[in-house]
Amino acid sequence: MPRWGSGVLLLNVVAECLIVVTGGVVRLTGSGLGCPTWPQCVPGSYVPVVQQEQGFHKWIEFGNRTLTGLVGVIALACLIAVWRSRRRDLLPYVGLVIFGILAQAVIGGITVHMELAPGYVMTHFLVSMLLVTASTILWRRGREVSGPRTPVVRREVRGGAWLAAVLLYGVVVVGTVVTGSGPHSGDADEPARFGLDPQAVSWLHADLVMAYVGLLVGIVVALRATAAPRAARRASLQLLAATLLQGVVGYTQYFTDLPWVLVAIHMGMACLLVVLQVRLLCALTAPRTEVAAPPVPAAATA
Repeated sequence: MPRWGSGVLLLNVVAECLIVVTGGVVRLTGSGLGCPTWPQCVPGSYVPVVQQEQGFHKWIEFGNRTLTGLVGVIALACLIAVWRSRRRDLLPYVGLVIFGILAQAVIGGITVHMELAPGYVMTHFLVSMLLVTASTILWRRGREVSGPRTPVVRREVRGGAWLAAVLLYGVVVVGTVVTGSGPHSGDADEPARFGLDPQAVSWLHADLVMAYVGLLVGIVVALRATAAPRAARRASLQLLAATLLQGVVGYTQYFTDLPWVLVAIHMGMACLLVVLQVRLLCALTAPRTEVAAPPVPAAATA
């Protein structure tokens, strides 16, 4: 794929992560119903009007809606890049991204009409994380040649990495339940929460994170001990470092009564972890044409 095409695919990953953060800011600032209707902001207008009672909340919510259009344009640019480079193997991932963006628009509208019921807000966020996943695969695969792939690390290490991915998505799901049970419900006037004990759910979230960190440490050691390719070892180290930093942010926000700025950073870091986890999984295999054949022993050529 040409350099401009790879740049577009990377821009798509950044945009998908950015809209997660801006969507989080909508919720964290109580701006979830800044535009109380959908697809219009208020009845009769697609943009905020002076007469609205929502104050600055309307601009925050409208800004997030506008960013959805930009994300859609970038996704279409990805389709053009993939099509022009004749990478038909990437079309399913582009299709997932475009379909997911359309689905998110519908889910967002339903969420507004349901007055930010926490289950719908949670679904909205989790679909975004799936879009980050698909976008990352699209970007990483676009940097390599097409064709069959072959493993470049031991099977046990690959199994551990996939288990880590499952654990990470479990951490993300429980994290959304933590947010849905805490003070940042999304609407400044009518809080909508799950009704669960925030402390108990937070502990469960932390327990899953600890299990995930322990597994990551094992993966890092195993990759180094088995002389895995440098790309895989580097990806695992970067993922572990980002996870530890995320843990620091998480505990800081917990012990400082959840300031919304730290929560927004925590959400952005969650996107980064998903990107790095997918990047690690992609690094465990390589196109068959790029894997060097093992050297022939001298005795066999005598």
